[in-house]
Amino acid sequence: MKRILALGAVVLTTAALAWAGADAPPKAGGAPKPAITKAVKGEQCVEDTDYMRRNHMKVLDHHRDQAVIEGIRTKKHSLKECINCHASETTGSVAAAKDDFCVSCHSYAAVKIDCFDCHSTKPQGSAAMHPLNAETAHYKHKLAAQATSRVSAEEMAGVAQ
Repeated sequence: MKRILALGAVVLTTAALAWAGADAPPKAGGAPKPAITKAVKGEQCVEDTDYMRRNHMKVLDHHRDQAVIEGIRTKKHSLKECINCHASETTGSVAAAKDDFCVSCHSYAAVKIDCFDCHSTKPQGSAAMHPLNAETAHYKHKLAAQATSRVSAEEMAGVAQ
């Protein structure tokens, strides 16, 4: 009986301590935050900061589809204009170093950036050397993004033919 009472006291004490600490603010430190640098050029982003943090990929995808597939080219949401404002003064890039504008947040969020596999002065990786033209390649990306199920590489390759 004493063991049961002792065990009960330990459980209740542990629960009370855990409950009491639940409202406590998190300890200093924790996960490192991304280093978000202010734009080097320009006075204001083309959209609100909070909007861009949440929707930049949709904005870039929409602009890409308009430019590449529909032939509508504007500067407002172009990748080139984003890079012109947000490129690091040190590296001249948004994706060359771990503290560069895009890489900093994408590393923090564990999201792979594949834009610069092709969009760089020296394209890298297999995507950069594909035999497809830009319109077909970007159209495949659009189809994959709209798919309700996963699209295999073989299925995507079939779109070009």
